[in-house]
Amino acid sequence: MRINIYSVAFAGLMMLAVSCKKDLVEINKNPNAAENPQPDYLLTAAQKITSDLYWGADNNFNSTLLIIQHWAKIQYTEPDRYIFSNSSFTSLWNTGYAQSITNLNTIIQLPDEKANVNYKNVAIILRSWVFSLLTDAYGDIPYKQAGDIKNSLTPAYDRQKDVYYGLLDELKTAGAALTTTGNAIAGDIIYSGKIDRWKKFANALRLRIALRIADQEPEKAKQTINDVLADAGGLISANAEIAQFVYVTSPQQNPVSAWFETRDDYRIGKTIVDKLYALNDPRLPVYANKPSDATVTNYVGVPSGLTNSDANNLGFAKTSKPGTYFSTPQTPAVITSYAEVLFGRAEAAARGFTTENANSLYEAAIKASLNQFGITDATAINNYLSQAAVKYDAGNYKKSIGEQKWIALFGQGLEAFAEWRRLDYPQLTPAVAGELDKKIPVRFIYPGSEQALNGNNYKQAVVNQGTDNLLTKIWFDKY
Repeated sequence: MRINIYSVAFAGLMMLAVSCKKDLVEINKNPNAAENPQPDYLLTAAQKITSDLYWGADNNFNSTLLIIQHWAKIQYTEPDRYIFSNSSFTSLWNTGYAQSITNLNTIIQLPDEKANVNYKNVAIILRSWVFSLLTDAYGDIPYKQAGDIKNSLTPAYDRQKDVYYGLLDELKTAGAALTTTGNAIAGDIIYSGKIDRWKKFANALRLRIALRIADQEPEKAKQTINDVLADAGGLISANAEIAQFVYVTSPQQNPVSAWFETRDDYRIGKTIVDKLYALNDPRLPVYANKPSDATVTNYVGVPSGLTNSDANNLGFAKTSKPGTYFSTPQTPAVITSYAEVLFGRAEAAARGFTTENANSLYEAAIKASLNQFGITDATAINNYLSQAAVKYDAGNYKKSIGEQKWIALFGQGLEAFAEWRRLDYPQLTPAVAGELDKKIPVRFIYPGSEQALNGNNYKQAVVNQGTDNLLTKIWFDKY
């Protein structure tokens, strides 16, 4: 009997197509990964990886902290001048998807006898935070199909509005499903297994996302915020309940500490030093160190975006490094602070979404931030709040809240960058030698690898959102 070679070849191709995804999944298995994953180890890993991602160089002090002028560069100033490429923002994307979300998805998909309901819902809450970081930075992102390599090798991008709406639903469901009786969890560095605090963190993230969409979808924002305020799980209500990853000593120290062990290319920005001086702000000695040259008695910030030669000429010893507080090995990576929650509630009241008192909440937020950084003297706090430049302006709540929130978020580059774009305060002057025609970046650009590996979906995202560059506003950034 003759064999039709073309039929055999066709059959072989069909078998190859059917098995392609399965084979790729097998090929991409990490040979060092545990064959029998444990939820506590996965939880610790996801928390540490994402906190490093949030607090570390690529997404924080070598990009967003420069853009919003908390920090500046004294040498190698290209990022401070907005000289970025499509490889500059790969770590948030690659690590966020391939490590953080993958680890959390593994917990969520474990059988119930291995990961109880609290493990799974804590993982959903953390995953929502990671997705929010991604969409805040890039805009449209893979969401519904993300992290499912078996079914979606090239995941479609979801519009930012749909991502935020999806996260609000996930956070509400996960927070409600957490149980405070039984179902203990281990491996939790953020809250040490305190499930009541995870409920509050979930609600704090809902509040944050609701305000992200407030300019575009005010009714949805209002409904969500009132739902959060009525939720029995509550909100972060003290500095002791801040969501943060607490580091230890080397080699598991804060990424800022690790950087400053071997490098000396960052200084505090002149913009924030000038603002703190103007307000007699007691956080200045926390946020900055005096220059090492003893003849310089003031704090000296570096202007944003100088050329390398102009920055070098200021003198390493005559300019202020970020404060020791931030370069101490054990300094925590703050994810959501009590001050942020209070500022959020103040803004919701100012927008007419709630009947709370915006002025009282605004002052409470400033006090919470001062306390967070060790300023507890009542007289000093009252003197600060009584200044005309600090008092709440109901006629321009975005200015009052925007400027004080920008100060309070010092060190949290990704969050400060998102809030500055949303509230449009403080009104920053572009980098001195900036490369964007006197403009400031308003988003991250997609990694270049997306064009090669997920080209069709990348192109559709660009059609939907706009040109893939640093100046294309993303959906939440309406004004």
